[in-house]
Amino acid sequence: MSAKLLEGKTIAGKIKEGLKKEIESLKQKTGKTPKLVSIQVGENAASAVYIKSQKKNAENLGIEYELKTLDAGMTEDALIGEIQKLNQDKSVSGIIVQLPLPKGVDHKLVMSSIAPGKDAEGMHPENLGHVLLGDAKLAPCTAQAAMELIESSGVKLYGKEAVIVGHSEIVGKPLSLLLLNKFVTTTVCHIATGERGVLPEHVKKAEILVVAVGKAGIVKGDWVKEGAIVIDVGINRVDGKLVGDVEFEKAKEKAEFITPVPGGVGPLTVTMLLRNVVSAFKLQNKI
Repeated sequence: MSAKLLEGKTIAGKIKEGLKKEIESLKQKTGKTPKLVSIQVGENAASAVYIKSQKKNAENLGIEYELKTLDAGMTEDALIGEIQKLNQDKSVSGIIVQLPLPKGVDHKLVMSSIAPGKDAEGMHPENLGHVLLGDAKLAPCTAQAAMELIESSGVKLYGKEAVIVGHSEIVGKPLSLLLLNKFVTTTVCHIATGERGVLPEHVKKAEILVVAVGKAGIVKGDWVKEGAIVIDVGINRVDGKLVGDVEFEKAKEKAEFITPVPGGVGPLTVTMLLRNVVSAFKLQNKI
């Protein structure tokens, strides 16, 4: 058996078609255009690639996009001041602050300073609280992307066993809640699981396996359960090639569905960001 590929680009394309039509309708109803402002403090090659993708995709959908580039030496207070100005600007629908931030700047404090209704990444504590309650309007983008890929398999999720490897605020924690809201029995593994030596036994039980660690090949292909759905969020450069956190070639022989790296979660993440911008616009305009 060789797994079917869950390709993010294909799913993103379908979602963007719907968003483009919705945005056109919203413009006609309100006479306004959704707008995303991206804040970059200093320079970072990785975030520059993400910013380029944000701009291109936003403009293709009809979302206005503005990049605010701030000096790397900017203080935490000054950065929060800039965010507060955008919070008050009624023309701005969504705000995203690019990571990493300079040393000495508390990224959690910065993220919390974004108005919850303009939080394009869905990382404000209030929005994360709504993920917990199961009524989120703005949820973390990468977790949403992983969830879209899982659901695209068409597999009935109710009662399935899921294992998430990695417990970050961006992926592991919010995704565990999104899965629980679908009545999936969910286990979250982390560094202590690995140090105890029990990661393989958890992974082997997973009917739905999501790996988001950032360490190439941390999950071995022969750990994967027959017929599993495998979502590999990791992106690592090894010998000049991009690879995931799962041993792809071995895993695809056991899984029923698997995401490629690159081409799986990545293309969907920007789409989820822009979907959040549209949701924020609707909230702000009481639509």
